[in-house]
Amino acid sequence: MLYLQCYDQYLLKSLRKTAEARGQPFWARGPDNIGSYNSQPHETGFFCDEGDYDGYYGRFFLNWYSQVLIDHGNWVLSLAKLAFEGTGISVKLSGIHWWYKTASHAAELTAGFYNPSNCNGYASVAAMIMKHGAALNFSCSELLVLDQQVDFADALADPNGLAWQVMNAAWDAGILVASENALPCHDRVTYNKILDRAKPLNDPDGRHFLSFSYLRLNPLLMERQNFMEFERFVKRMHGEGVLDLQV
Repeated sequence: MLYLQCYDQYLLKSLRKTAEARGQPFWARGPDNIGSYNSQPHETGFFCDEGDYDGYYGRFFLNWYSQVLIDHGNWVLSLAKLAFEGTGISVKLSGIHWWYKTASHAAELTAGFYNPSNCNGYASVAAMIMKHGAALNFSCSELLVLDQQVDFADALADPNGLAWQVMNAAWDAGILVASENALPCHDRVTYNKILDRAKPLNDPDGRHFLSFSYLRLNPLLMERQNFMEFERFVKRMHGEGVLDLQV
């Protein structure tokens, strides 16, 4: 599930100041019922359904926790704009899709994305990126829900749902979206999934990826059938009509 990272002296000082400003100084602490790195959400008092994450203290703490991440992003992007003046900047966002089908979205919460099922946590991240005129780079474009259900059923993952939420948050904020694959891919089904994300069919606003980075060149890709599929994928990504031959 991951774990909250908020216990060094500087973050504790920030938490204390924020709690005092809120008029609740006894909230200047991390939650004590979150379990451990290997806990599942339902095993904890904080992340379980109707758990403390959605109580008064939980919402206060998680808002503070995610704001620390956004403030850090603001600071890094401000420095990056100075260092790379005139050069386009892209912010790579992690695809934390496990436990997405639970109410708390515990893995995202521990990573700093305040995105429980009753909150759009990526809108504030997108607004921060938009403020600096940067693009968003999001991976997981090739992951299929079916794969996750078969291979990692207990993780209650939903890479499709997460990808669409993040991309729409970015597009709604008016920022450009780039992407890349998280895992090796060489088959047509996976390539078609990427194409569906890169150029959503019948999108009334014509939204599409700014760019796509393919990972990666290796001997398996260079095998004849795999390279033919890759060539077809590249042509379709560039808008060329390609005859669909039997695989």
